[in-house]
Amino acid sequence: MEHYIVLVISCIFVNNILLAQFLGNCPFLGTSKKIETAVGMAMAVIFVLVMAGGITWLVNTYILIPFKLEYLQTIAFILVIASLVQFVEMFLKKSIPGLYAGLGIFLPLITTNCAVFGVCIINIKEEYSFLEALVSSFSYAAGFGLALILFAGVRERIILARVPKPLQDTSIGLITAGILALAFMGFKGMV
Repeated sequence: MEHYIVLVISCIFVNNILLAQFLGNCPFLGTSKKIETAVGMAMAVIFVLVMAGGITWLVNTYILIPFKLEYLQTIAFILVIASLVQFVEMFLKKSIPGLYAGLGIFLPLITTNCAVFGVCIINIKEEYSFLEALVSSFSYAAGFGLALILFAGVRERIILARVPKPLQDTSIGLITAGILALAFMGFKGMV
C-alpha cells in the first residue's frame, strides 16, 4: 500500500508530466484560458490516460512481447490512444456540446498529446504491473489536471493585470508556466 502512495505522490507532484517532464504543453497552453475549459480537458485526459495506460499495458504484455513485436509499440500505442480520443470526442459532442465547443481543436490533439503517449511508454519502461500502470496513469493524469487548472486560475488573473504589450498572451503564459514549474520543483526531495 505504501508503494502506491509513493507512486501517486511521485507522479502528481515530483514527476509532474507537464511541469517536471514538459510533456503535453500544447493543450496546456491552449486550454488554460478559462477554468471551465481546463477542468473539461483535465477530465478528458484522465479518462483517456487511464484507459490508454491499461490497454497499452495489456497490448504490450499479451500481444507485442509474446509475438516479438515490440518494435510496433509506437504504432500500437498511437492506435489505442486515437481510438479512445475518438470515443471521448463522440461522447462530449452528444452529451456536453458546450464543453465540446470550448475544447475545440484541443480535444483531438489529445491523440497526439505526448503526455498521454509518454505515460504509456513510462509504464512499460518502468516495468509496472497492471495495477501499478493504472495507478501511474491516473496519477500522471491527475497531475496534468492539477497543473492545468492551477495555470488556468493564474491566467484568468493575468487577464485583469496590466501586462506590457510584448509579454501579452503566450509570452506571459510561458513565463507563468516556468514559474509554476519552479514551484513544483520544490517537491523534488519528497520522494
